[in-house]
Amino acid sequence: MAGAFVKGYVTHMTDQSDRTTHFGFETVPEDEKAGKVHGVFSSVASKYDVMNDVMSLRIHRIWKEAMIDWMAPRPGMKLLDVAGGTGDISFRTLDRLKGDGLATVCDMTEGMLVAGRQRAEAESMSHALDWVCGDAMALPFEDKSFDTYTISFGIRNVTRIADALKEAYRVLKPGGRFMCLEFSRVDPPLLEKAYDLYSFNVIPKMGKLIANDSESYQYLVESIRKFPPQDEFADMIRDAGFGRVQYRNQTLGVAAIHSGWRI
Repeated sequence: MAGAFVKGYVTHMTDQSDRTTHFGFETVPEDEKAGKVHGVFSSVASKYDVMNDVMSLRIHRIWKEAMIDWMAPRPGMKLLDVAGGTGDISFRTLDRLKGDGLATVCDMTEGMLVAGRQRAEAESMSHALDWVCGDAMALPFEDKSFDTYTISFGIRNVTRIADALKEAYRVLKPGGRFMCLEFSRVDPPLLEKAYDLYSFNVIPKMGKLIANDSESYQYLVESIRKFPPQDEFADMIRDAGFGRVQYRNQTLGVAAIHSGWRI
């Protein structure tokens, strides 16, 4: 029911005790990453939207609007916004639909969802939004439930990206669309040096000043560098079963929007 806050969190229970992954530049056991990421976003939840504006000089708003332009929301659509945090993509999409649509925000961090639900109540939009605590690798939804799946600046934090992509394919209806906005690989390479200087020297200090948390933002910067480049990520989307896979760079590749269709 729209407006509800659902405790649907499901962990991936397969034995991964002998497998490792990255948490920023640190190597950690796979079964520890989700807890560490949860800790990061629980820490920054109350300042998350403010920090996004400050870190990107508000350019993230342009990227999100570009994703929704490409999405071309249609009346009556059912959106699943995974790692949706405070629901920014969902709010923007529903604004385009002028109330003729439904969105489910799924995130593993309850504090982010609480902040988003408060915003929905303040803007009288609770009727069109559901809030679900859940894991991108084991979504608590039935097969073929949604028209569109979005994930914005969240997939790089998933322990096993391939599993999350398979889940995206599973919950989409035939003809449904996957869309991902994520930080990516900057081009040309000379710009990458300036970008690194800004990212590693400025963003953690901003995190300390605004959110009183430099370590979480150090992780977020490192996690961007560990995410696969555009073409490699596009291949991962294809491997999950999606067709008509494309991407569009934003701001010289600082971010990229990827699109694929369930066929």
